[in-house]
Amino acid sequence: MEKAIDECIKKGILAEFLRKNRAEVLRVSIFEYDEEEHMRQEREESRQEGIEQVNDLYDKLFELGRSEDVKRAVKDAKYREKLLGEFHID
Repeated sequence: MEKAIDECIKKGILAEFLRKNRAEVLRVSIFEYDEEEHMRQEREESRQEGIEQVNDLYDKLFELGRSEDVKRAVKDAKYREKLLGEFHID
């Protein structure tokens, strides 16, 4: 891998990038990319973000005394999306 990086730099292929990021390129190239694991991690991050958004919405609604809106949003996804937009929670 070292030789390939040196050769690319010598030929001007991504030379600046490889000079700046040589260590990372080596580290990443050593480990096999696991698409399934990557996708699992992406799904989990998205899930956590969604939970945080909904929790923020419900906190705001309770703070404003809008408990009926919370009850409706729990059961009605379209209404929940409307409220998320109303409070600019994204």
